[in-house]
Amino acid sequence: MTRNAYLSIFFSFILELEVGMLQVKVVLITHLVTYSSFVHHGFLVFILYSRAFFDKRISQEVSGDALGEEFRGYVFKIKGGCDKQGFPMKQGVLTPGRVRLLLHRGTPCFRGYGRRNGERRRKSVRGCIVSQDLSVLNLVIVKKGDNDLPGLTDTEKPRMRGPKRASKIRKLFNLSKEDDVRKYVNTYRRSFTTKSGKKASKAPKIQRLVTPLTLQRKRGRIAEKKKRVAKAKADAAEYQKLLAQRLKEQRERRSESLAKKRSRLSAASKPSFAA
Repeated sequence: MTRNAYLSIFFSFILELEVGMLQVKVVLITHLVTYSSFVHHGFLVFILYSRAFFDKRISQEVSGDALGEEFRGYVFKIKGGCDKQGFPMKQGVLTPGRVRLLLHRGTPCFRGYGRRNGERRRKSVRGCIVSQDLSVLNLVIVKKGDNDLPGLTDTEKPRMRGPKRASKIRKLFNLSKEDDVRKYVNTYRRSFTTKSGKKASKAPKIQRLVTPLTLQRKRGRIAEKKKRVAKAKADAAEYQKLLAQRLKEQRERRSESLAKKRSRLSAASKPSFAA
């Protein structure tokens, strides 16, 4: 049997495993009996028989014992995937094949760029059940096994940046509202060398930090708002007063004009006697 015919019998999975901030793509190519593994450019390539994922749904956990000795004790959770044409799996669609659903902006599997508000479009998506048509399957390590995976679980990559928001810093260090969070940011201050060769350090700017200056600015904004409200009320009262005066003057002028008109009409209606 030729290589192309041999590969056409089997199919491939690409499993994306993530532990914390580290993500490594693992290529799984199904094979009937043989099993081999090697590490190349940070990728783990396995040739094995992977029917353990068939008929499993998204968010379902799968034991790693069926993948080989290296994965003994590991537990993976299925997070999604897509087929060979790139159509993604959608949670809640209980079918192993494709379906065409009316989707609107904001729903998974449909970005909705350039659409009107409330407009729905019919899009092709895959069900949440794993089948042999998939080419990419995303997994997350739920439980670590007996052995470390080279390049995946044997190394730790610390987080380069900590939180910036004051409330999240308090949550990270279990602080109360009375504690000062500014000194705790120095625990993840980063030291580096500039292009000119000088040593410098950098820490994130704390956002939403409540200080006496911010409280003073808030009081100033509230006082300014009260001044604007009082000025608007005074202007409205003055306008109403002026409007009432103008209406009164208009009524007086109209009454005077009507009185003059009546006097002229009465004078014209009286008979004139010739001497």
